[in-house]
Amino acid sequence: MKGKIDIQNLKDTRKVTINKVGVKNVQYPIIVEDRKNKFQNTVADLDIYVELPHHHRGTHMSRFLEVLNHFHKENLIGNLPEFLAEIKKALNADYSYVNIRFPYFINKIAPISKTKSLLSYNCFFKASLGYEFKMKLGVEVPVTTLCPCSKEISENGAHSQRSVVSIELSYHDFIWLEEIIETIEKCASCEIYSLLKRVDEKYVTEKAYNNPRFVEDIVREVTLEFQKDDRIDWFKVQSENFESIHNHNAYACVEHFKGKE
Repeated sequence: MKGKIDIQNLKDTRKVTINKVGVKNVQYPIIVEDRKNKFQNTVADLDIYVELPHHHRGTHMSRFLEVLNHFHKENLIGNLPEFLAEIKKALNADYSYVNIRFPYFINKIAPISKTKSLLSYNCFFKASLGYEFKMKLGVEVPVTTLCPCSKEISENGAHSQRSVVSIELSYHDFIWLEEIIETIEKCASCEIYSLLKRVDEKYVTEKAYNNPRFVEDIVREVTLEFQKDDRIDWFKVQSENFESIHNHNAYACVEHFKGKE
């Protein structure tokens, strides 16, 4: 009779362990800790996986969402060890994983006019639970960079561009998203704002001109700043310039383990 056999629980004889199996791009409301307002509501895209042993035919996809719904009114990020433990138990797995990508908004104040506007930053958490819990935090920070070489050789002006500085890090003490963002922004030629008046445009243009930065400068300056932060155990910083005078991008990357030079 149809419907009586649980196909997922059938034995598999191919002897291939699947490292990650689960659901991707699940949109879900989450709460993120906000330094100024305590909490911020946003919408995340989640990937949730488990390891599937070689002798299991398949996993139970619906159980991922069932567990997620148990945490609907909870601070999911603050309860990731418990969430991943429940995923492991529900799926009878040895390892569980979650990636959480979300926009985080900061109220930016224009430098001269003091006009306020919201600017979004793409952020993510990556967490796993096997024999121990591990988590990484990441942020993408848009900035302005101005080319030192262009400034040096030009009698009038220099080319600038919008850039994205990406940081991924592991840490052992709490760190605010705002702290990471502010550290990166001060290493650029100038930070970016959503809303600027003419007096602000003059200010940011001149600030960038007076603070030229290569992509190499950006990753080195960010590295020096995060090396000083004792809460951080490891980080990887990347800088990408969306070049204004080329049809290609400029890129640099530094990966740093504390205690290793």
